[in-house]
Amino acid sequence: MLTIKTTTEMDSPVHQDSVAIRTAVFVQEQNVPAALEVDADERKCTYLVGYDDANQPVATLRLNPEDYGFHVQRVAVAKSARGTGCGREIMQAAIDYAKAHGIHKLMLGAQVHATGFYATLGFSFTAKPEFVEAGIKHREMAINL
Repeated sequence: MLTIKTTTEMDSPVHQDSVAIRTAVFVQEQNVPAALEVDADERKCTYLVGYDDANQPVATLRLNPEDYGFHVQRVAVAKSARGTGCGREIMQAAIDYAKAHGIHKLMLGAQVHATGFYATLGFSFTAKPEFVEAGIKHREMAINL
C-alpha cells in the first residue's frame, strides 16, 4: 500500500521526487529528451507521488487542469516497483483526488502498450486516432467520473 502525497509547489520534495521518477523512466529508459519531460505546464499541475513502506518514491503522475477536468500526464512507476500494483494505486489516487475536487472527467494520452491497463481502470478510447509524442505511439483515453 502506497502513501500518496500531493503538491503544487515546484520546490517541494514531493515535486522533486516526481521529477526523479519521471527522469528515470522517460528520459533514461525511454529516451525522451529531458527538455520535453519538464515542460511549460510544470507550474500549473498538481503532482501525486506514491511512497512505499520504506518511504521511497515509486510512482508518480501529474494532473494538468483543463476546461473539461484534468489531463493525467507523466504516469510513471519506478522499475523496481513495476508489477506490484503501484501504477493502479497512483491512478486510483488521481481518480479519488479528481472526485474530491469536483472534477467529472479525466483524459490522458496512453502509450499504446499501456492502453489495456488504463481500460481496466475504466478509461476508454476517444475518437482521436493514434498519435506519436516524443517518438512513442499513444492513444487518447478518457473516463467520466
